[in-house]
Amino acid sequence: MTDFPIHTLESAPQASRALLEDSNKAFGRLPGLHATMAEAPALLEGYKQLHRLFAQETSFDKDELTVVWQAINVEHACHYCVPAHTGIAKMMKVDDAISDALRDETPLPNAHLEALRTFTLQVVRQRGDVSDAQVQAFLDAGYTKRQILEVVLGVAQKVMSNYTNHLAQTPVDAPMQKFGWTKKMAENA
Repeated sequence: MTDFPIHTLESAPQASRALLEDSNKAFGRLPGLHATMAEAPALLEGYKQLHRLFAQETSFDKDELTVVWQAINVEHACHYCVPAHTGIAKMMKVDDAISDALRDETPLPNAHLEALRTFTLQVVRQRGDVSDAQVQAFLDAGYTKRQILEVVLGVAQKVMSNYTNHLAQTPVDAPMQKFGWTKKMAENA
């Protein structure tokens, strides 16, 4: 396995330092994902920009953001992002029933959120090539064409983080270790 550096403010490439300083101010620490992404300043900058856009500029509420993020994290079996987004969901005051259902791949508390998870997973698994019937089911659940495209934004953000964590085996940050997670294997697999 290739070892990837987990940068500090001092060891990071110059182009990543201001980005890491912003992360440190925002979180009171350097998240391991950001410290790892710092090796490629453009990746870190792109990820942070997509995260800001998805979290602050989309029409999704806190529960819906959590569903998109965690559906993708769980599908990609991201050992780092599932615990991180469990902690983030708690900070956002998302009901634990939503987080638990996403982590455990069990039904969500309501059909509206379940439709969002289903559509998000269809986008991921089918690489965006969803059928007209799948799009219509999402729209019939009360979502919009704008939100179809916002799911794509969420997928782009999570591909960056999930794939980085797979490649680098980013250690789970200490504050999130209590939310550790392993993907359940399908029965008869």
